[in-house]
Amino acid sequence: MLVPTLARATRTAPKNLRGLATAVQGKPAEQIKKFQIYRWNPDTPSEKPHLQTYSIDMNKCGPMVLDAILKIKNELDPTLTFRRSCREGICGSCAMNIDGVNTLACLKRVEKNDTKDVKIYPLPHSKLANVLSCRRNVEADFLILEFLRFIVYVIKDLVPDMTQFYKQYKSIKPYLQAEPPADGREHLQSKEDRLKLDGMYECILCACCSTSCPSYWWNQDQYLGPAVLMQAYRWVADSRDKATGSRLEQLSNPFSLYRCHTIFNCTKTCPKGLNPAKAIAGLKMEMSKSA
Repeated sequence: MLVPTLARATRTAPKNLRGLATAVQGKPAEQIKKFQIYRWNPDTPSEKPHLQTYSIDMNKCGPMVLDAILKIKNELDPTLTFRRSCREGICGSCAMNIDGVNTLACLKRVEKNDTKDVKIYPLPHSKLANVLSCRRNVEADFLILEFLRFIVYVIKDLVPDMTQFYKQYKSIKPYLQAEPPADGREHLQSKEDRLKLDGMYECILCACCSTSCPSYWWNQDQYLGPAVLMQAYRWVADSRDKATGSRLEQLSNPFSLYRCHTIFNCTKTCPKGLNPAKAIAGLKMEMSKSA
């Protein structure tokens, strides 16, 4: 009796297997996204800065803007120049202006369902261009700023010259200034004093905030900018530091600190979610106490 039963099971098996088989999925449709990227080559000064358009199939690309830029450089145009390093929002290297907002390319997600092109410029660092073009975007019905031309402060393509920014950072002496501890071991700090540094020590010096500040655009030769001022306050607020007087004295002039007009561009654009405007307000408060 077992043999016929086994035979019947064998004969019916192929039909059951065919019923369980799934249909082969077709190839997914291409999801093309266009990227307009600022290009300028110092080796060809006769060629004016311009936007170059690249098309990417987002089905074959990672979700972030940095993934798209890397794909463009690796597969479409090896001459495209930009900075990048950690890809984790830690180093600040890939800071750039994306769709009118200063941010990190590694943290900025590409909106696949948005039909608009992604526009990428270098940070609007140093003196802004000779020309600022403000034109109506009819589709989105809002005004957008396009930074059409930068002066010599763009080294190439998406690479701005950060020399002035780091020079200003160096000027505030961003390190602990204190006498060695009596026990020769370490500087002690209470938990409450340590908490005062939260929201400042996390700054990665990407310069997104400083280069979004109009005061910094026009007065960067004297105004230190949000990023550097927040780091200045980070050391003023540190209970272990003993150079508060000299730090505040360095800022006691009309430009280094007081060009800030509290418009909160810096806080709005910070890719790390920090609040430079709050730190600047704290610095002004310390200045008033020492006056």
